[in-house]
Amino acid sequence: ERFITTFARYYTPVVVLGALMLALVPPLVLPGATFSQWLYRALVFLVISCPCALVISTPVALVAALGTASRRGVLIKGGIFVEAMAQVRAFIYDKTGTLTTGRMRVREVQPLDNVPAEQILAIAAAVEAVSTHPLAEALREEATRRKLSLPTAQQCTVVPGKGVEGIVEGKTCRVGNADFACAHLVQDMPLVSGGEDGHSAQVWVQVDGKTIGRILFEDTRRAEATEVVNELRAAGIRHHVMLSGDVESVAQKVAQELGLDEVRAPLLPEQKVEAVRELRERFGAVAMVGDGINDAPALKAATVGIAMGAIGSDVAIEAADIALMNDDLRLLPYLVRLSRATVGIIRQNIAFSIGTKLLLLIIAAPGYLLLWLAVMGDMGVSLLVTLNALRLVKQA
Repeated sequence: ERFITTFARYYTPVVVLGALMLALVPPLVLPGATFSQWLYRALVFLVISCPCALVISTPVALVAALGTASRRGVLIKGGIFVEAMAQVRAFIYDKTGTLTTGRMRVREVQPLDNVPAEQILAIAAAVEAVSTHPLAEALREEATRRKLSLPTAQQCTVVPGKGVEGIVEGKTCRVGNADFACAHLVQDMPLVSGGEDGHSAQVWVQVDGKTIGRILFEDTRRAEATEVVNELRAAGIRHHVMLSGDVESVAQKVAQELGLDEVRAPLLPEQKVEAVRELRERFGAVAMVGDGINDAPALKAATVGIAMGAIGSDVAIEAADIALMNDDLRLLPYLVRLSRATVGIIRQNIAFSIGTKLLLLIIAAPGYLLLWLAVMGDMGVSLLVTLNALRLVKQA
């Protein structure tokens, strides 16, 4: 659009000057030439040279693309980002909340001292009833899924940053991190930090000062993630990278399941920005998909930043160039197809506009083109490029 605006800035004065010269010079220098004859040809020339079709060829296509995307739940903040998506050669993803749902689930219950796993889970779910922490929700959901009968928990108190403690059947119970709930282990078990043995998080369960078990959690992967990566590969985007703040073992596990090419973890927000800049140097144009506050700088550093619109933070949505309002990753291949189709139609419109104008000028030069045909030709080209752009409305 900037190119066409610059072109029109020089093209229009040249055309007007050319029409004036065509109307005035031949009657003065050519014997037998009449002013009315050459004025008529100058008017034909002026009508044919009108750059209406050329000027509207780009904005009509971009407006159609923006409107089509919005109906699919994709908010694009400007036509420039539609064009930029067509140039993307690599996709970068955050893990939690993007490739995964951000909702934790119980992966495994590890009993100690021969305490049944169901009993450990029931105690933990009962004590965590007062907590709104994602791990507490996962415990309650797993207990419901297993149809466990929960004991009555009393005097439950949330200890910020550590866990929850309460009274269950007259015994003091604690559910939380290792420092909080592992004062006395009944048997040897390594006190690993979350993620180091392949899980995303863990809680320990303690009863009357003795640790009776450990519950491991993992984030749930988005069901459509593998399909999306495969579709993008089929569309020609070969390189897919995950940037995660989690420990490397967790990130590697998710990346292997999805078939990603590269994993970088654990990363701080500023390290994600450095990684995005490095990938831009390697591939030229990259798209970053994220959802959290920590992803906002990286989204801004990418050629195109794409935020998850529902689960995403306000900061991430503000920093991004495109927002997926329903968090559906399947819209990523759609975005690539739409952007490429839009750029293709823009090029078609420009080529058709210029080609038709040149053809009409060749016909008009010897005086074979009447004024009304020139008007019809000019309006016809404008209508045709508009109709061609409106094909984007049905872009799937």
